[in-house]
Amino acid sequence: MGDRSRLCSVWLGSETGILKGVSLSRKQAFNFCNMSHLSREQEVRALCWGDPAESELLVGSVDGSVKTFSVEKGSFTETRRCGDPADGCFSGLAVLSGSALVTCVESGTVRVWREDSGEPVTELHAGKNVSRMRQSPVHRHKVGTGGKENGLKIWDLEKPEQPVFTAKNLRDDWLDLRQPYWVRDLAFIPDSDRVVTCSGYHQVHVFDPSTPQRRPVLQLSFGEYPLTALSLAPGGNTVVVGNTHGQVAMLDLRTGLVCGALKGLSGGVRGLQCHPSQPVVASCGLDRFLRIHSLDDRRLQHKVYLKSRLNCLLLASRDPEDKGTVDGICQEVKEEDEEEDEVWDTMERVGDTGEQMKRKSTEEEEGEQQQKKKSKMKRKKGQD
Repeated sequence: MGDRSRLCSVWLGSETGILKGVSLSRKQAFNFCNMSHLSREQEVRALCWGDPAESELLVGSVDGSVKTFSVEKGSFTETRRCGDPADGCFSGLAVLSGSALVTCVESGTVRVWREDSGEPVTELHAGKNVSRMRQSPVHRHKVGTGGKENGLKIWDLEKPEQPVFTAKNLRDDWLDLRQPYWVRDLAFIPDSDRVVTCSGYHQVHVFDPSTPQRRPVLQLSFGEYPLTALSLAPGGNTVVVGNTHGQVAMLDLRTGLVCGALKGLSGGVRGLQCHPSQPVVASCGLDRFLRIHSLDDRRLQHKVYLKSRLNCLLLASRDPEDKGTVDGICQEVKEEDEEEDEVWDTMERVGDTGEQMKRKSTEEEEGEQQQKKKSKMKRKKGQD
């Protein structure tokens, strides 16, 4: 398995609890899991690198465990309990210097765990309904959080008593109604103090903590549906966003205009990541495909079917491999996925939906209903 894992340049977490690795050069994908212990509690909700050399992956599951996967060995080497499932799923994972692990769950609890301690050494509460926590790539001790009716906050984990920045809500709209807010994803813009966020109300906002203004310094919209993920292109001037209807677009943060759309997606986007040095972006989501698009000409370079609904992805920082288009995956992967189906067929069915799937769909519907109400009020105002 170690030979397989060392080939992989893209890693993905699935709803079925399987860690998937994809080798673009060999046009192959592999499953890494213990088939005899698969369950819905193993659903992968967060991924991050465990070390700068990218020799270890940290995998956050719905049951509150964080597993360490060795890329060199091709197997899981350690499992740590870092939360209670009652607090909600992981909304973020990060690693500090000295092998300290940072976790954030949906209930808003952010914890710092040392490798030699079973208890968190730092704990703070970022508010309820946290959708995402992201770490600053430059100042590793700083993280940003945000969620539903829970605006952007930036925290210094060395001084966790109070956030170093708390965003202020948008001004009332043209009907003098309070605007709801719902931070779905965020990113720290390099070479600046600014942070970009996307919302469940199809908006993108840029905040600048270095100024006295706590409201966005830039506001723009894309589409009509809730935005679910974003990633900054190399250079930090362009952000790629995706929504619940499989629409992905590039937005220019200098002009506030849409640069172009990335075609080919057919389901809600859950994971987006631009390569740190190359002009490509990887995306995944409910349609079970991994796609690699070029940011230069917006063409689809790779398309790999991975059988399971995908929650998150992680790119290796080394250069992308073969740039030829991939229309499918090898027979070996299909065989592994068939084995996965057999495991699910033998498991006892608890219900068709489940509490977590119901919550996800309800939240996305709320965002769309809110936009329909606003559009209806505008049309009515125009008729009057």
